[in-house]
Amino acid sequence: MRFIHAADLHLDSPLSGLRERAGERAEQIAGAGRRAFDNLVDFAIAEQVNFIVIAGDVFDGDWSDYSSGLFFIRGLSRLNHANIRVILIRGNHDAANQMSRRMSLPANVRELSSRAPETVVLDALNVAVHGQSFPARAVTENLALSYPAPRAGMFNIGVLHTSADGRPGHDAYAPCDIRDLRLKGYDYWALGHIHTREVLSTDPYIVFPGNLQGRHINEPGAKGFSLVTVDAGRVTNVDHISVDVVRWATVTVDVSGAGALDDICPRVGHAIDDALETADGRTLAIRLILKGACPAHTVLAGDPDQLAAECASLALQSRGDVWIERVVVETDPVQEADTGAMADVLQLIGRVRTEATDAEMIRVNLERGLDKVPLALRNEVGLTSLSPEQYSRVLADAEAMILHRLTAGAPRS
Repeated sequence: MRFIHAADLHLDSPLSGLRERAGERAEQIAGAGRRAFDNLVDFAIAEQVNFIVIAGDVFDGDWSDYSSGLFFIRGLSRLNHANIRVILIRGNHDAANQMSRRMSLPANVRELSSRAPETVVLDALNVAVHGQSFPARAVTENLALSYPAPRAGMFNIGVLHTSADGRPGHDAYAPCDIRDLRLKGYDYWALGHIHTREVLSTDPYIVFPGNLQGRHINEPGAKGFSLVTVDAGRVTNVDHISVDVVRWATVTVDVSGAGALDDICPRVGHAIDDALETADGRTLAIRLILKGACPAHTVLAGDPDQLAAECASLALQSRGDVWIERVVVETDPVQEADTGAMADVLQLIGRVRTEATDAEMIRVNLERGLDKVPLALRNEVGLTSLSPEQYSRVLADAEAMILHRLTAGAPRS
């Protein structure tokens, strides 16, 4: 017997500020979740798996229209025609009270109740599937404690959307201890909510499959579902199957000592080609981080548009399909002896940065400006809060931009 354990499909998840930067790539990235689900359905039919379990967050919240639901039902109907059952629960994003629109599901699909845990028995396979949907977005109690006892003589699966014993970056929903799950006596726990694949236990198997498709740079690497093989009532294999169509990666490039942008381009090109080795032929969305002390710091931080264009050009020249999601400059200037007017400018900038009154005035005005920027956009640029390190980097970038404009002879705005 083989079944698919998937979770966190987040169909039609919003781009969260990516649309403006993605340009012509926007629709490709926005549609990646749908294509990943199609890949799951294709795999299930081709491999003739026995059934599919989805551990919550099929959707990313209430639908703006019915297209999300219709797309999902189209995939479920294909599975129905192939005689593949689907058992699913709702998670925090698609909890019962989060969805104002509902549609009837095909006959092969069973959505477990949000009122209390319930059990679905697949008699032909001698399988019992236990689970409960989220009634509301914020479920803080340990739902696993009220799950029913295992059915004797059957292969028992628990389906739970949970933060388990806590994971950074995820809300503590339906928290539980691994001991709670082990003591329940089930043969396999199909978990959801955590977007990174993780096997918490192998006796019994307690698994987060991760999400089906990475949605942004903080969800890097291969994404997909778990294919579970059961023989004689015991799990023999839990294999990760990648179905993502856009893969995310952060690539750090050491540009120490580079004197100009032309010196940096070959290093960036090699780094992109190396990163492509991990993409498995998929579209690769890269965030480039440039580090190191170099004379080129002024042009890198001072002319971000030219830098972004050069990196995009290198991506087009690579051996695969690459999109540069962002270029982050974390280089440091190389101090050089300056004379004349430029020395006076540097002295003035240094005084503004270090003088307590001036520095505080700049910080206050910057924070007032940031307060008007949507939180999603601030998250994208890494300015959720203006920490001392971030503030120092903002001032350093501003200094580089001023010096670049002066040395390049460009008009000041």
